[in-house]
Amino acid sequence: MDNVPPLRAALRFSDLSSLSVSSVAPIFSVAAAGPAMAQAAGVDVPIAILLIAIPFILSSWIFLSLNQHFPNAGGSYHWSRRILGRNYSNFQAWIVLMAYFWSIPPILLPAAQFTLGALGLPSTTTYSLALAGFWALFAGWVLLQGASITARVTQVFLIIEVISVAFMAVLGYSHWGPAALGAGKFSLSHVQWVGVVVCMVVAATIVDGWEIDTYAAEESHKPRHAPGWGGVVGACSVVAYYLLIWPLLLHQLPLAGLQQSSNSLGLWAAHVAPNFVPWMQIAVIASTAGSLWLTTFILSRALFAMGRDRIMPSPFTRLNRAHAPHWAIVLPIVLSMLIVALQLFFPSTRSLFDLVLSAAGFFLVAEFLLDGINMAYFLASGHHQREQHQHQRLSRHRHWALFLASLFVVFTLASVELLFLYFGPQYIAPGIDSTVLVFLALGVAYVLYLRWHRHQRQGTFVFELVEEKSLS
Repeated sequence: MDNVPPLRAALRFSDLSSLSVSSVAPIFSVAAAGPAMAQAAGVDVPIAILLIAIPFILSSWIFLSLNQHFPNAGGSYHWSRRILGRNYSNFQAWIVLMAYFWSIPPILLPAAQFTLGALGLPSTTTYSLALAGFWALFAGWVLLQGASITARVTQVFLIIEVISVAFMAVLGYSHWGPAALGAGKFSLSHVQWVGVVVCMVVAATIVDGWEIDTYAAEESHKPRHAPGWGGVVGACSVVAYYLLIWPLLLHQLPLAGLQQSSNSLGLWAAHVAPNFVPWMQIAVIASTAGSLWLTTFILSRALFAMGRDRIMPSPFTRLNRAHAPHWAIVLPIVLSMLIVALQLFFPSTRSLFDLVLSAAGFFLVAEFLLDGINMAYFLASGHHQREQHQHQRLSRHRHWALFLASLFVVFTLASVELLFLYFGPQYIAPGIDSTVLVFLALGVAYVLYLRWHRHQRQGTFVFELVEEKSLS
């Protein structure tokens, strides 16, 4: 661990906030997941978003506190290593890897398809692979330029997204008018709660991404202050985005058309503002592309930290001239392109990969669930009284409020995970429950392998010690 070069501190609060907001990719999320959410809950989608947003916003405050205590590029993986030990941490490492790696291919394919639609090209196998390859190369290039350039490029794409949402809101609400023919009618007395629950499970997979500033902690100019706050901004922003967009979709589009569309925002633009369609296509592509490289950013920093602690191969710790972990960036992108190629050229593999890729949502929620457990144990055990409060730059936090919040997060997200397994085979994909259980079993096997064969080689990199040396 002593021979691993440090990441370069290059990010300010504005950079971390823009990374967090852009990583959520609200336009891409609504465009891609909107039809499934509408199928599940109909006009009750905003209720599902509000209900699932509560534990995620509370999670952002948990991330803020844990970032203040343990800033580290490994994020969730590192916190559990410091709080609950190596075995628990190694299992959480598996969860993090499954969550973010299996989230990349489902972004690459839509990025290609949205681009083909904007260019007016047919969605053939060759074209789809070529455009997916283009976005994979572009994402890799952005990340290999280092964290600072990644933030600059992300901000350009985020501006496109913000302008699009603002224009959509101004145009949509200024022409509110009567509901579209076939639009659903909302009534508090007729809420379809089963549909809301299913929609919560789907929405849980898109109300995330704001945690990226956690994994950029070591690249922050103020690692004890800025990381975590960007996540709070991102988590609150995504809820505001969704609650701004969804009433427009449900009021101004026929519900049946929304449920069957492959791009809900494109459908809205075609119905309400046909002249706005090309711009909306650009906005969806920009949002999708940003989500692609920022998801890979999170995974690359996690792999870097795991390599530094010797639970992953050492090449993941090698940095290029821009201080970016190049193998931790290149390998996930290459493997994701391989999966996309298999899906496109071998249709018989699509059903299998669809199951595996759908399981990414389960593991994304599991990451926040495990962090809730981390925080609950951290506070209940009294460890907070011995950790870093003497540090002059670390502000105190309200222990009881955070403790109750962590218990609420654990209870809520555990319920969501159980609902995912229960409703998944019926509403998401048949066999999704057994697929998740297989990957959980592989995670246990991974922990046992590390325990029996790599126990003596493992370490725990403590960023605070490096920070203190640099200050002295």
